Amino acid sequence: MHIQHTLNIGILAHVDAGKTSLTERLLFDTGAIDRLGSVDAGDTQTDSGAIERQRGITVRSAVAPFTVGATQVNVIDTPGHSDFVAEVERVLGVLDGAVLVLSAVEGVQAHTRVLMRTLREMRLPTLLFVNKIDRAGAREEALLADIRRKLAPHIVPMTSVRELGTPSARALPRALDDEPEFRTQVAEALAELDDALLARVVDGPFPSPDELYTALATQTRQGRTHPVHFGSARSGEGIGALIDGITGLLRPAPVGHSTDPAGAAHPRGTVFAVEREPSGKKTAYLRLFSGTLTARQRVALHRNGPDGSRLTYPGQITALQVVGRPGNGNAGLAGGQGTRQLTPGTIGKVSGLTEVRVGDRLTDPAGRDDGPRPPHFPAPTLRTLVRPRDQVPGAAARLHAALQHLAEQDPLIHAAPGPEGSTSVLLYGEIQKEILAATLADDFGIEAVFAPSRTVYLERPVGVGEAHQSLGRRAPSPSGFWATVGLRVEPARRNSGVAFRYETELGALPHAFHTAIEETVHSALRSGPRGWAVTDCTVTLTRSGFVGPVSTAGDFRGLTPLVLGQALERAGTQLYEPCHTFDVDIPLDALPAVTSCLAALGADLEETAGGTTSWLVKGVIPASRVRSAEHRLPGLTRGEALWWSRPSGDRPISRSTAETPGR
Repeated sequence: MHIQHTLNIGILAHVDAGKTSLTERLLFDTGAIDRLGSVDAGDTQTDSGAIERQRGITVRSAVAPFTVGATQVNVIDTPGHSDFVAEVERVLGVLDGAVLVLSAVEGVQAHTRVLMRTLREMRLPTLLFVNKIDRAGAREEALLADIRRKLAPHIVPMTSVRELGTPSARALPRALDDEPEFRTQVAEALAELDDALLARVVDGPFPSPDELYTALATQTRQGRTHPVHFGSARSGEGIGALIDGITGLLRPAPVGHSTDPAGAAHPRGTVFAVEREPSGKKTAYLRLFSGTLTARQRVALHRNGPDGSRLTYPGQITALQVVGRPGNGNAGLAGGQGTRQLTPGTIGKVSGLTEVRVGDRLTDPAGRDDGPRPPHFPAPTLRTLVRPRDQVPGAAARLHAALQHLAEQDPLIHAAPGPEGSTSVLLYGEIQKEILAATLADDFGIEAVFAPSRTVYLERPVGVGEAHQSLGRRAPSPSGFWATVGLRVEPARRNSGVAFRYETELGALPHAFHTAIEETVHSALRSGPRGWAVTDCTVTLTRSGFVGPVSTAGDFRGLTPLVLGQALERAGTQLYEPCHTFDVDIPLDALPAVTSCLAALGADLEETAGGTTSWLVKGVIPASRVRSAEHRLPGLTRGEALWWSRPSGDRPISRSTAETPGR
């Protein structure tokens, strides 16, 4: 079968809405697998990890292809828990569209709103699938009203349901050709966003079924309108209509090629998952956006370091498999050998890139990266120290190596050496800590002890500061180092990280001395003068000098942090605490108690809306107080509060209110 189109879609949902079961059903009904797996039995195709099987939740993204006619659909099953929102957002950047799954019983849940908000902000084409129509308590019209009010105002129901809430429930596709009433409903819904179509609806001639379908596909692909399908992943009801919607309404326009002046296409792509075999060999899942990629091709990977610096890792691809394509060997879910050339829009399993991590961007060997910039993910706001429970020789080293391996799959956890043999890990939430502990035990045989999580604060310079120490005549610097170092520190734009520049002439120092200064600046700023990382600044080398053969790289590594500390003191720094933006939907009579509680937790209340059936309160709250808010709200609202929050920047605070840094 000749594949003409490739479509990459994500399956997203609140925990337990049924997205992994839906993925399994899509694969089964299209012939990609010959038996249905079960989340309860732990034998689904995409939840391959032991933790995922035990808990029934998706933690890491997985890819599973199926084919419908000339279209190959790569389904990417994504995490559902809010602590893994960074993993979800990384995957969204490689998708052509998404299916957001809701339960017909539970309806619009807290994390459903988080996901839909992100999808709408990205204008990612999204279908809604209402699962579990065969369960008692399933709703249709009331749920559609909730979807319009809480998720997206412009929706188009594509199915009708018979015998809702019973084992005999049926989802019947609606047809523009055969149902004049449905044709009118679709036309009126689309006309709200299209003035030309509105004129046709009002003044005639009324748009034909083909014109309406084209308009529906256009608005769906623009992320403006969201078709809604009802069905059951368990029984298979409504799956055929959903597949038609995926292949007909989500398919993107052809992907173009970016070229250099000579006309050669540059490969541009993003790594969104990494697997490691017991032997240590890494395989990266990469979505290609432009150019082509083949085995033995040399490439360059780019990523941002923890301090915002841009890091480059050149490498050569030793093996490449196009996911789902027929070729030498099995081309099924295991990703068989497949076609050996990756083309725009396809996903490949790439081997040979030893330094690869999730989130890496692919460019050409010259390091040119003129493609779209990756989204900025808010940094994790919690830090914990991890130690092995058994203090036997080598245990700390094994634990650190295991955490570094897990950081390849989730770079934002940033595993780094901690005090007294511990490893420092960054987190978004406490569920991540539980998953890490279980993964270390099951996959690595390591029982780990996690210290209580602490808030991660930041410092930024508020002014410009300079300092230097120079060699004397035949004498070391005042601090006793045989080196001259002068540095200037100045503020930079928000979220730019740390940039290092030279005012001195390159080559005035041996390369090893330049490297020693630059590396020491970055490492020193990761734990600034008061223990917190200093970021969003530019550090410039203004003076340098050495005495050969007396001076060593160690002199520059020893002197640089002293000069940098003096420059920071003269610039002055401001401490910032991480914050979350939040929405909370509460009963009408709970407004005074809730707003008082949030204010006492240090929240800034920015907007209060509604007042008819409930109140919607929006604002910003310190990250360290989010768990307190989540614990107190149920008691203030009879359990009816609907809380949503996510990391969102930071705000200045006084040093006296901050925790002492964990060393």
